[in-house]
Amino acid sequence: MSNLAGKAYAMNVITPSRRRWTWLNRLVFMISRGKPGTLSGLLGLSLIQFARWVIVKPSDWPDLGQGPEDLQHDYMIFCSNFNGTWDQYIDAFSDGIPNGLNLFWITAEKYPGSIPVVPFKNYITWNQLQTDYYYNATPGSAQRDIKAALKTTRALRRLAEVHATGDHAAFAEAYRKALLELQTAFTAPGFAPVASLDTERADLNRRSFLHPAE
Repeated sequence: MSNLAGKAYAMNVITPSRRRWTWLNRLVFMISRGKPGTLSGLLGLSLIQFARWVIVKPSDWPDLGQGPEDLQHDYMIFCSNFNGTWDQYIDAFSDGIPNGLNLFWITAEKYPGSIPVVPFKNYITWNQLQTDYYYNATPGSAQRDIKAALKTTRALRRLAEVHATGDHAAFAEAYRKALLELQTAFTAPGFAPVASLDTERADLNRRSFLHPAE
């Protein structure tokens, strides 16, 4: 299925923006880079692996042999990778950083605002490009799974160091502490929860390629 690779979803959205006002977008991006705290709402969404906004001017548009384009707008490209379903992602964005979204898309043509969420979802749908090829190095693991695995690895290395001392009492104490620390870190890598029948069919179709021995 387009856009999906294991537990991750790739989103690419291109929206036309009013050229005389896109300097506002660049100002917002500059402030966000200089003061990352302004993106605390975005950074706090643990389902997001990556998100980027880029302004492309008509002069920057690639010529792949089709000749020069007669473009009347600047375009903003939004690229993101996240875990979960499309609806969950848009809902989290709309609920978590509605004002931030409105700033990022402040110059976009016909942008309806992030609230209410239905017009916003329709806007994203009409401007989204499908991702036909999407490589994911860890398709069975979400961001939280990877962080949990790294946390578990560090804990096991600490236990190995204590075990090497030969102090059984110290190892028992370290082991109990590790269990408490890792009780939320035992994740289950694998396919994402079924979000639709299309997703289920896509998972079944590619299972033979991911697990040829089954």
